[in-house]
Amino acid sequence: MPAAVPFPSREEMAVRRFVVVGLGNFGSGVVEMLHAQGQDVIALDVDPDKVERMRGVATRAEVVDATDARALDRVGAAGADAAVVSVGTDLATSVLAVLALQDVGVGEIYVKATTAEHAKILEKIGVTEIVRPERETAFRLATRLSLRLLNYLPIAPGYSLQELPTPDEFAGRTLLELELPKRYGVAVVAIHDVLTDELHVVPPADYLLKESDTLLVVGNDEALTALARLAGA
Repeated sequence: MPAAVPFPSREEMAVRRFVVVGLGNFGSGVVEMLHAQGQDVIALDVDPDKVERMRGVATRAEVVDATDARALDRVGAAGADAAVVSVGTDLATSVLAVLALQDVGVGEIYVKATTAEHAKILEKIGVTEIVRPERETAFRLATRLSLRLLNYLPIAPGYSLQELPTPDEFAGRTLLELELPKRYGVAVVAIHDVLTDELHVVPPADYLLKESDTLLVVGNDEALTALARLAGA
């Protein structure tokens, strides 16, 4: 068996430069997480109090009007690898900030949209990705409640990663016996024993399932729904 390739340390990972515009709950969370992962983060807002709170968790935090390309250039945003724009319900500021970031050559621009109309405008001006956290969270919660899933993560249109209890008829059988890829078109990528809190990532084919196991399964939504119902939905 070939030796396992070690996961790179934070020091070995390439550092990228990010610009975060708007330091409310969403934007400040992005800043904190990127900075914790060793990335170069420029945090921007027009509110001095919000900027002050970010000084310890960002490479640079500045009071800046992000709709002004020259101001963005002065604080080092020009040529950044990516930007995240999260300016609340101010649609005009959001759009103008995107245009300014495009003007200074930011490679990727991710924008929080608050309404369907906002999302349509962002789509037309060519952002990298539109993020609607409240709506996406609502969809995920509704799916979990409907199918009684433990966790649900969409990964592509029509496909998702779901965590569900082990169906009664699976307990005491191995993954090889169950032939889930053949029978359901899904794959088990991890198993969590909730009694011992052990996590088995990429479990072997001879893993014997227990009633205390939950299954992390990836596949198309139709197949996963069928499996979820078997698990007791």
